[in-house]
Amino acid sequence: MATKRPLTRRRFLRNTLAASVGAAGFPYIIPSSALGLDGAVAPSNRVTIGSIGQGGQGRHDTRGLMNVPEAQVVAVCDVDTGHRNEAKKMVEDYYTAKNEKDYKGCATYNDFREVLARDDIDAIMCATPDFWHGVICTAAAKAGKDIYCEKPLANSIPESRAILDAVTKYRRVLQTGSHERSRDNARYAAELVRNGRIGKLHTVRVNMPIDNHGPIGPQPEMPIPDGFDYNFWLGPAPSAPYTEKRCHFWFRYILDYSGGEMTDRGAHILDLAQLGHGTDHTTPISVEGTGDFPQDGLFNTAMGYSFRFEYADGVQLIGESIGPRGLKFEGDDGWIFIHVHGGDLEASQDSLLKEVIGPNELHLGRSRSHHADFVNCVLTRGEPKAPAYVGHHTATMCHMANIALRRGKKLQWDPDAERFLNDDEANRMMVPCLRGPWHV
Repeated sequence: MATKRPLTRRRFLRNTLAASVGAAGFPYIIPSSALGLDGAVAPSNRVTIGSIGQGGQGRHDTRGLMNVPEAQVVAVCDVDTGHRNEAKKMVEDYYTAKNEKDYKGCATYNDFREVLARDDIDAIMCATPDFWHGVICTAAAKAGKDIYCEKPLANSIPESRAILDAVTKYRRVLQTGSHERSRDNARYAAELVRNGRIGKLHTVRVNMPIDNHGPIGPQPEMPIPDGFDYNFWLGPAPSAPYTEKRCHFWFRYILDYSGGEMTDRGAHILDLAQLGHGTDHTTPISVEGTGDFPQDGLFNTAMGYSFRFEYADGVQLIGESIGPRGLKFEGDDGWIFIHVHGGDLEASQDSLLKEVIGPNELHLGRSRSHHADFVNCVLTRGEPKAPAYVGHHTATMCHMANIALRRGKKLQWDPDAERFLNDDEANRMMVPCLRGPWHV
């Protein structure tokens, strides 16, 4: 028996026109729920989503998208059978409770390419490990899908650029999962800074503490768990023996797959620095820093660091692996600190946080939520709060910093050419080595 295909905007319009007139020429009665007249969202206005990557953050994003009335998750994909089945149950339980009837309409896939091949899916969510983002998102854009991609946008600067180029070429909507910039407090703080409430901005201080997740010593090779397609999990990464702490949550502390704290929560904080400085369309012109890297064992990302960026306008961004997690904008007349996560604000004067942004000043807008903003932009073809160019420039800064930590020297950067000016080895370190047949 053929699987019933979910009703998308394209099929709804076609089917409604065909079904609304009977053989005798009399119109059928279309239920009000199908037209969105009883408070429901009409299928013609609903975005169908295939959700790829169902670990902890992936299920969080899937829930976030399900909570948007204008969206419907119709497929989940993961190389871990356990994750895949848990996500399917979560989706079907949600829609069963919402519709008060049994729902079994969520398909499951091991291979993301099967999701992209479905012409009844409008958009994908990508929350795989970082090293898969470039391959999946460029393929999704080429397949005509809009994209919600977790941060960092990609695991290297060239892959991130490839995503931006593909989204631009194929006119796709992309929302980077930098959800902190959708918080009202963060946007308000950025408006205060950019409207001169702290005077001329001269320094951004970034606190990026590392939780006690390592380093760990050498790990033994282990049997691959049943239901886990480990070779597909590795995909474009180098071949390596399976051990538990290589995969799932722990991948983020291994440079073949991610960039440690810098590209994890650091991506959120550097993204807010870009928003508050008003430099979403560019990157700094130099970076330097030192890092504490494990000398042996499985984890090899920096477990402590200090770094400094300089922008073309002279603003300095200074980061350290200290707490509390967040960032402080310092100007000639005061300062504002944004706590990440949570979004609480502190300021040099309490009155600063009671300022009203005037009608003729810069307003950054608000959204219902980061996920709802994405869905709305899929429907309207507008620009989301964290479009591809924003995600690309934030990811570029993360990778610039990690390369500078590894090189241990000051590096000059050309934001237009996206190359280091004084270090060939640093430029070589930018380029990913993807295992065939995978490419971006």
